[in-house]
Amino acid sequence: MAHRICPLFALSILLCSAGPALARDQIRVVGSSTVFPFSTSVAERFGKTTAFQTPVVESTGSGGGLKLFCSGVGEATPDIANSSRQIKLSEVTLCEGNGVAEIVEIMIGYDGIVLANKRGAPRYDLSTKQIFDALAREVPVAGKLVANPNRTWKDVDPSLPDVKIEVLGPPPTSGTRDAFVELAMEKGAKQYPMLKKMRSEDKKAFKAVAHAIREDGGYVEAGENDNLIVRKLEANPNALGIFGFSYLDQNEDRIQGSRIDGVLPEFEEIAAGRYAIARPLYFYVKSAHVSQVPGLPEYIAEFTSERAAGPDGYLIDKGLIPLPDAERKKVRTSGANLVPLKRPND
Repeated sequence: MAHRICPLFALSILLCSAGPALARDQIRVVGSSTVFPFSTSVAERFGKTTAFQTPVVESTGSGGGLKLFCSGVGEATPDIANSSRQIKLSEVTLCEGNGVAEIVEIMIGYDGIVLANKRGAPRYDLSTKQIFDALAREVPVAGKLVANPNRTWKDVDPSLPDVKIEVLGPPPTSGTRDAFVELAMEKGAKQYPMLKKMRSEDKKAFKAVAHAIREDGGYVEAGENDNLIVRKLEANPNALGIFGFSYLDQNEDRIQGSRIDGVLPEFEEIAAGRYAIARPLYFYVKSAHVSQVPGLPEYIAEFTSERAAGPDGYLIDKGLIPLPDAERKKVRTSGANLVPLKRPND
């Protein structure tokens, strides 16, 4: 088998197979709606500044994107999956079962999850416990778990508005939903001694309670279309919507973020670790496609470059919170060398 050194990647010493190429010469990216604007910006810059075609980027949600990504190897399957949470062990197992043997994980930066409402309406000031009390399917009452009785925010806490609880959020396939229940709902649930004890005795039972969102109208699954949620918020000033910070940042003339545990969702607060609901963002590359689809190593290099993801990079203007200097360097080197993903824990 003949080999050649791929251009622009002396560090990676990447060996590309001379085997049969896929029938397409355009990178295909699927996945997270939160990572979508960052990936789109990189794809557009990549198409304009290199000899490669502009990658095709689709917003399918993190779970939906990883399902497509893990469906197999070949021209009908995506090369890259964007995700607003880390890949799950069950997804790695699915990949392996379909012949996707090696995956490269690239962390691109951080994002906050916000609860936003119409700009100009009263701004909400919520704690993670109040968020749990408003949105959980079951809450503790007199030492027992009961169906959530809270219908208004005032029911949750007398200091909150006497308006119906209506939160528009992503579906279960969304990485934003996964991160929200883990970072906000779990933190809120642990404020109850009963549930904190449950967590120490049976983590699986605790997660079943902390991650279960009500289905009686208090939480409305609004799909992956953030623009649609914004329009609904503008029509209903009492409603809240769940977004990634980057989307709030791009639409601050239309919506405003709520304080969470006393902290506003702002760039500096998220970067400093003071905002309660923040998470890392990723994309995953199918190693088997690197030697077959032109431009994959170069795309990774562009996405992890200082001009894109550094403190003064063009992705920061889109709302990305950059990784610390040492971590960015580590990610860049790991991506250049296509370091395989270690199996995560579920």
